[in-house]
Amino acid sequence: MKIYQSYLKEYSKGIIGYSPIAIIGQSCLGSVAAMFILMNGNSAIQMIQLFIITIMCMFYNAAILSQQKPKISFNLLVMSVAFSISFTIINLI
Repeated sequence: MKIYQSYLKEYSKGIIGYSPIAIIGQSCLGSVAAMFILMNGNSAIQMIQLFIITIMCMFYNAAILSQQKPKISFNLLVMSVAFSISFTIINLI
């Protein structure tokens, strides 16, 4: 929890600079996850996974554009990155 608090504090202090970097990073990570999902086919399971990845990335982008509190946007960033990494690993196997 201490690591989370220190990253949240740093993100909150420099949100103007971290936001564009985070948007680019999590969007690239989401697109890599989408690529691996679609490499496994286009069944209903893959489409649900693709929907989840797309929605998670859009939630973070919307939080930044609507100028939500730093804690909300940071939590959405962490969730988006976690989902992207987990779906990438699942579909890589």
